[in-house]
This record gives sequence, C-alpha cells and structure tokens, in this order.
Amino acid sequence: MDTKNLKAPNTTITYNRDALTAPTGNMYEAISIIAKRAEQINSDVKEELTEKLEEFATYNDSLEEVFENKEQIEVSKYYERLPKPHSIAVDEWMKGKIYFRNTGDTK
Repeated sequence: MDTKNLKAPNTTITYNRDALTAPTGNMYEAISIIAKRAEQINSDVKEELTEKLEEFATYNDSLEEVFENKEQIEVSKYYERLPKPHSIAVDEWMKGKIYFRNTGDTK
C-alpha cells in the first residue's frame, strides 16, 4: 500500500448519505463493503509497520536495559499520523476505486 500518496482526511467528515449509497442503493451494503475494505487496509498497514519495526528489533534477555531508537520512534510516529483505515476506505469508496459485486445477483 502506498502510504505516501493518501489523500484521505485525518479528521471526521460528514458525507452525503445519497452519495455514499449511490453505487449500491443500500446503506447497509455500502457500509459492509467499506468495512471489509477498511479491514484489508488495516491488515496491510499493520503488516508493513511490523516489517519496518522488525529491522530495529533487538533480542535481549535483560529487562533492565531499555533502548531508545530514534529511527524506530520516527517510523511509529509516521504511522500514527496516517489517516485511519476506515477514512481511507470511505475516500476510496467515494472516488469509485473499490470493486464490488453482489453474489446474490443471477445475471
């Protein structure tokens, strides 16, 4: 996932209900699709963060020593400042970037 080019808002925004439900015609279906996409985004970001933090891991048996790694702190702060996964998913939904299909349709 390209976290540098995210245009999703970091704050709460009120969306037009009609615009949100336009692709499906059903509010619950739209929210369900957005929620599934948010879960995908969350797992991707979590996986990416875990990989980056593994580079800084020091395996030490001593609990007395605590190391402050400035690079690790900067990576963590960067990921904390990213928009939340649900915000990214709603932004993608509103821009028509999410592909979905209804498996109940027999067409």
